[in-house]
Amino acid sequence: MDIADRRIATVHFSLHDEQGQLITSTHGHAPLVYMHGTGSIMPGLEQALAGRSAGDAFSTVIAPEAGFGPRHEALVQTLPRSRLQASGEVGVGSRLNAQTARGPLEVVVVAIDGHSVVVDGNHPLAGRTVEARVEVVDVRLATPHEQQFGLG
Repeated sequence: MDIADRRIATVHFSLHDEQGQLITSTHGHAPLVYMHGTGSIMPGLEQALAGRSAGDAFSTVIAPEAGFGPRHEALVQTLPRSRLQASGEVGVGSRLNAQTARGPLEVVVVAIDGHSVVVDGNHPLAGRTVEARVEVVDVRLATPHEQQFGLG
């Protein structure tokens, strides 16, 4: 059975950066299980998986626009440290929840300078091309419950 819209696909994958360094992998962990055609995975990977079947192994290069999106410099802001409402000590790498005009956004503290904090709301891989190395483990029809409510 081929991967197509509204089918459940189970895949193992690893993501690598432009230099071939491993970013993340499902190997050694549970595989990714998703419903194809619902936009639940990055568009470039979903497009590359269309028409594949169990046993297929391949790699694909995913540009930022079809992956984690472009970087938006407007999502990098310098704020007075007094505006942070974090519980506990805030340091570089801390993840905080910010309220924006478009709703909540997770930001990462990228710098602290005296009384100011620089936060970045971009995905860590935004603006970067990645290579996905993929193995299709299984493809099946979605159950009626999954068709109506999705996975989970």
